[in-house]
Amino acid sequence: MSVVEPRVPPADLLEQIRQKERELDALRSGLAAWEGAYERTPQRDDSFTTVSGVPVEPLYTPLDRPEPAPEEARYYNDRVGLPGEFPFTRGPYGTMYRTRLWTMRQFAGFGTAEETNERYHFLLQRGQTGLSVAFDFPTLMGYDSDHPRSLGEVGKCGVAISSLDDMETLFAGIPLDKVSVSMTINGPAIILFAFYMVAAEKQGVSFDRLRGTVQNDILKEYQAQHAWVYPPEPALRLVIDMFEWAAKNAPKYNPVSISGYHIREAGATAAQELAYTLRNGFEYVERGIARGLDVDDFAPRLSFFWDVHNDFFEEIAKFRAGRRIWARHLRDKYGSTNPESWRLRTHAQTAGVTLTAQQPENNIVRVAYQAMAAVLGGTQSLHTNSMDETLALPTEKAVQIALRTQQILAHETGVANTIDPLAGSYYLEALTDRMEAEAEAIFAEIDGMGGVVPGIERGYFQQQIARSAMRQQIEIERGERVIVGVNEFTIEGETIDIPLLKVTEEAEIRQRERMAAMRARRDQAEVDRTLKVLQDTARAGENVVPPLLDAVRAYATLYEIRHSMEEVFGAYQEPVFF
Repeated sequence: MSVVEPRVPPADLLEQIRQKERELDALRSGLAAWEGAYERTPQRDDSFTTVSGVPVEPLYTPLDRPEPAPEEARYYNDRVGLPGEFPFTRGPYGTMYRTRLWTMRQFAGFGTAEETNERYHFLLQRGQTGLSVAFDFPTLMGYDSDHPRSLGEVGKCGVAISSLDDMETLFAGIPLDKVSVSMTINGPAIILFAFYMVAAEKQGVSFDRLRGTVQNDILKEYQAQHAWVYPPEPALRLVIDMFEWAAKNAPKYNPVSISGYHIREAGATAAQELAYTLRNGFEYVERGIARGLDVDDFAPRLSFFWDVHNDFFEEIAKFRAGRRIWARHLRDKYGSTNPESWRLRTHAQTAGVTLTAQQPENNIVRVAYQAMAAVLGGTQSLHTNSMDETLALPTEKAVQIALRTQQILAHETGVANTIDPLAGSYYLEALTDRMEAEAEAIFAEIDGMGGVVPGIERGYFQQQIARSAMRQQIEIERGERVIVGVNEFTIEGETIDIPLLKVTEEAEIRQRERMAAMRARRDQAEVDRTLKVLQDTARAGENVVPPLLDAVRAYATLYEIRHSMEEVFGAYQEPVFF
């Protein structure tokens, strides 16, 4: 009788088995290290449980399955990872909302600095944790409130800020060393940045204690929003001047918020928003390096600003893919060695373009879902739109509902109690991978035409966004995409019955009077001297921030400063593309 020898698996099969075990072991060891760091970090709650009292762990991975699949572990290790660690798919910080909730901001500003200051105190008293400044159209374009081109527009779509005097009033009684402030301004951003810095200085707050952001993303202005002042090259120079100065003097302040919001609001798809915004970010990185700055001296203070549209899962995937792309490019292409540079930190705002004038209360529901998508995507800061914003600037009641939406989300839904809770979803991971691949394809297209500025000059971005906007509008008009209360579920003869905020012409009169009084009491000779130094510095190619701060301290106005540099840099006129 013959003896049957036991079968020995082939060497390649043994190696496959060992490799699978190594994937699981790698996940176990990585998770153990992450848990060790997590346990050393104070949490915002002693215990996290469901409403039913079930304990909620800080993080769930493939190891939480009864029989974790090695293939799933390999995908997790390569593409998903742990929060706070490369590639940051699951979040820029290791403990995320278990340690600290996102900053709750409301974009606010109207009329004069005094009126908006009252609104800021109202918001802070109701639990808002950061401020976000909305400027009126003259300010956005660099015009003083008493300039002829500002007539009829002062204070209408935001607050009028024309000098340091206005900025001091705007933040009266608000300690700028304790409240983070975001300012949405681009063309004249460097001037409003200087107003803010000197206003803090007047409060006795040193620059190195300031936290906040100025949007200052000039590239997307040429692509989508059109609130520019100077041509692209000198405008980019001013952005890098701010990088250079802030890195040395205001290291906690973000001198740019690279914005996809306005690109998406203009009609871009989610993938276009992601790709154009990140490619703009890479352009700023390249310009900083070309200036001679070490990438790790300024990249940790770059932040992003995303739109949060209606497609719930697509928006979550966009946040996750964006973090992964940014981390990889900063590390592998731009040579960053500091993980702080790899973290894509973001502010988000619910999509104003999705709000409807018809049945405006429906906007409360839209905003709630969009806000949840932003949180599940891992935002660090969030603004929720008010239901009445398609009709007017929001009332205090509407603003309070928008803020309460965030607070309910944070404290009642449980979405902030575990990190990246949708990770591992077949749908979400597929969307994240697809979003990443689409963005990389768009990067190649942009690089093929020579980069962002050549793309702007030939109208590439403007035309692509316009095509996407047209496609979406056609779908709505044909009824292929349902908008509740607009093309479906309408009520014949319905009227809008909600109170609206009205900004009267009195705000403009008061603002002009304020400016006249400020001009009368300032030292005009000192204004003229500081503006001359600023102009000479701009012409010499040196960093303009120090002389700009001096001009602001002398109470030079927004337009005076804008015009002084415009004589050196020129004014931008967009070519005709359509």
